[in-house]
Amino acid sequence: MTYAYALESAPTPDLRQLLERLYQGRTLQHFRSGQTIRLLPDEIWVVCRGVVQLGTLYDNGDEALLGLMCPSMPFGLPLTLVYPYQASALTDVDLMRLRLSEVVQSPMLAQGIFRHLVRRLQQAEAILTVTGYRRVEDRLRHLLLLLGQELGQPVADGTRLNVRLTHQQIASTIGTTRVTVTRLLSQLQEAGWLKMDSNRHIILIAQTV
Repeated sequence: MTYAYALESAPTPDLRQLLERLYQGRTLQHFRSGQTIRLLPDEIWVVCRGVVQLGTLYDNGDEALLGLMCPSMPFGLPLTLVYPYQASALTDVDLMRLRLSEVVQSPMLAQGIFRHLVRRLQQAEAILTVTGYRRVEDRLRHLLLLLGQELGQPVADGTRLNVRLTHQQIASTIGTTRVTVTRLLSQLQEAGWLKMDSNRHIILIAQTV
């Protein structure tokens, strides 16, 4: 299965440029990789640089991946019903903080946010589709392909994933154990489906994407 039809079906305006025009001089908030991002009920964050990880916790303490927010994508408590709802910087990030009232009062800003919320919805549905495969190996393969389309960088051998998810994060997303993910990744690497670069980033071999 390919996800290009959903994630690339309609061009979206650059929300960052719109924000720069509307809020010249406003200071961006910087978060280092791994930092938790504070969420308030009346605020929306917009990613200007980097990648933010959204997640929640199950009753047993396991963490579930809800989405990966790329540049121009909005997130925040006003945009979810999930509890608990957590956000952390997967890479170093620069974010712009908006009050919900600002978005409501600006039709131009609300339209820009809406366009990128569509992309978030597409990503969430793609993740749900991945979890519907019966075989764990199929779930893992399709998750990696989705990440390649969302966060991939073309390289000589294929597509390099620009972020590193832990094996536990991957396992929670596809409904399996960390040990199983580690074993399957090794098998996929032995089969030539993927490889690791010198920084331990996954590269999806060209013929598979």
